[in-house]
Amino acid sequence: MTDRRDEIAGNLAEVEERIAAACAAAGRPREEVTLIVVTKTYPAQDVRILSELGVRHVAENRDQEAAPKAAECSDLPLSWHFVGQLQTNKVRSVVGYADVVQSVDRSRLVKALSKEAVRAGRELGCLIQVALDAGESGRGERGGVAPGGIEELADLVARSEGLRIDGLMTVAPLTGEYAGHEQAAFERLMDLSTHLRTTHPAATMVSAGMSADLEQAVAAGATHVRVGTAVLGVRPRLG
Repeated sequence: MTDRRDEIAGNLAEVEERIAAACAAAGRPREEVTLIVVTKTYPAQDVRILSELGVRHVAENRDQEAAPKAAECSDLPLSWHFVGQLQTNKVRSVVGYADVVQSVDRSRLVKALSKEAVRAGRELGCLIQVALDAGESGRGERGGVAPGGIEELADLVARSEGLRIDGLMTVAPLTGEYAGHEQAAFERLMDLSTHLRTTHPAATMVSAGMSADLEQAVAAGATHVRVGTAVLGVRPRLG
């Protein structure tokens, strides 16, 4: 266990150095960027180590793995983020442990989240997942709503009981005009965030960037980066 703790601590320190350097290069205070460690496929014991090392935000993308893990770690001072495509039949479970759902991308999902948040007596933070590989009214390859659909969906979240509109999230697209142009993709997300804040001033969260492109996300203005592999190592193959 000591070896694993040392491995995670070393990786975490390297990621922290990368974030700090990116903030310095962008002329931003380090405290403007929050690290979310993506713990999918890793055991609850790793989550405990992260908590001991000072990590306060963790993310999962599959409810069947996240729910028991979150339950096992319910004594820890952590905020859980759900970042995967979310089916409505999993919403009740996800609302039980998630503090923020970063993958809100359709009205049916908003309605289901609201219903379950009210039932559970919770307020749930929501990020609109933006698909920069979609047409103005289409959907992205990995989920998400096209830029043209952000405003309508954000308005729906804002007026839905039990929900809070916190901001926007994106994944650097693999296809379309932004494929291979992560910096431009994240800058586009920041432009969309600026527009959103004209009607929803509290929606200041911008979640972008992962292990390979966190520097570009910080340079563009992201407030949260989602890092898994660079902290916890290369994931075991599933299946």
